Amino acid sequence: MKGRVCNLRVQGMKKETATTLRAFLIELAIYAVVVIAYFFLVLHLLGRWLYQLETHHRYAYAGVAILLIVGQAVALEGLTTFLLRLIKGRSE
Repeated sequence: MKGRVCNLRVQGMKKETATTLRAFLIELAIYAVVVIAYFFLVLHLLGRWLYQLETHHRYAYAGVAILLIVGQAVALEGLTTFLLRLIKGRSE
C-alpha cells in the first residue's frame, strides 16, 4: 500500500515537472523573439540619437541606457505574463 502511494506521488511530481518545464521553454522562446525584436526596434528608432548622445554626453547616455534596460525588463515581464496567461487559458 505504501509503495502505491509513493508511485502516485512520483507520477504527480513528474507531471508537475513536465508542466513547469514546458512553461519555462515557452517563456524562453517568447523572450528570445521579443528581445531580438526590441534590439532591432531600438537600433532603428534610436540608434543615431544614442550614438550622438554617447559621443557628446556620456553621463546622459549612461542614464538613458539604464532606463532602456529597465524599461525592457518591465515590458518583457508584462508581455510574457500576458502571453502565458493567454496560452494557459487556451490549454485548459
